[in-house]
Amino acid sequence: MSTMKKLLLILPFLTLGLFARQELYPSKSCPTFNNMKHTKNSHHVMLEMNKRYVILDHHKGQYLILVKGEQPVQRWVDESCFPMEKEGKNSVDAYIEASGKSMDKTENTIHTKKYENSGVSQKNLLALSWHNAFCETHRYKKECKRNIFTLYRSKHRESHFILHGLWPQPASKVYCGVDRKYITMDKYKHWDKLPIPELSKETYESLKKHMPGVTSNLHKHEWIKHGTCYSTDAEHYFAKAVSLVDQFHQTEVSGFFEKNIGKRVTLKQVRKHFDQSFGTGTGKRVEMRCHKGLVTELWLHLGGESDALGTLLRNGKEIHSACDRGLIDKAGFGR
Repeated sequence: MSTMKKLLLILPFLTLGLFARQELYPSKSCPTFNNMKHTKNSHHVMLEMNKRYVILDHHKGQYLILVKGEQPVQRWVDESCFPMEKEGKNSVDAYIEASGKSMDKTENTIHTKKYENSGVSQKNLLALSWHNAFCETHRYKKECKRNIFTLYRSKHRESHFILHGLWPQPASKVYCGVDRKYITMDKYKHWDKLPIPELSKETYESLKKHMPGVTSNLHKHEWIKHGTCYSTDAEHYFAKAVSLVDQFHQTEVSGFFEKNIGKRVTLKQVRKHFDQSFGTGTGKRVEMRCHKGLVTELWLHLGGESDALGTLLRNGKEIHSACDRGLIDKAGFGR
């Protein structure tokens, strides 16, 4: 066999070896497929934002990666699921280097900085998530996994809306006074490395109940991106958000969803129950969000400054809702 033929035979293996030395964090969560045609995803595996993945190959706009602990272990994902590289570095590292800033990747200390906002945000959006629907498409999330000890035990999150976030408006109002290194961490979803919000024990325990995503560091993300634009400290921000969710759960709106788990509801019905619970016209301040036929969230548009959810709703702006009906998903995967 000629030297040229031998070289052609071993070239693919040399290329594979070069790719295998690359490990990258994904830039977004994506499904991982058994084949390039994306026709099968065994065990419904999704990329996890806080994990590095070995890149084995790049072909026709896709990456072949290693997903440890899964069968098959080699999976195909779209190239858009991983960030652009710079000189073989992970994009976060490249960005920090280019900006001339250093980042301590192990930093995880309590964030005590008081952000200088001119009072409390007067226009806000309270995003409530239906946990069962969220887990249908985020099965890899820690808060969506159940072990043998909790398999047959009902959870609060499985029959109630949970807190996604309290977001100052307009939507462009984010990262107020936040250090650039934390913004970078947040945008690349390295939430585990973000500073810990300083909260009282009472507020933190309430937050864990109403925001299961705490186990995936969602609260760190919400504080850095949105909370810093709401008020000067995390305690006030999360205590207010938890209070608003508690008020929502005490109304017949919450009871309506609990009674209709496994059934379809309409926007008209939902807005009617808001009007009955908080006053005529408040339903028009509510937006129902859906995905693939499932009700995923309720977005409540709030206005003014008050401790009462009803008052905030009455002062909020009227909003159009693209979703007019959807299924209230029950606990467990599959409908």
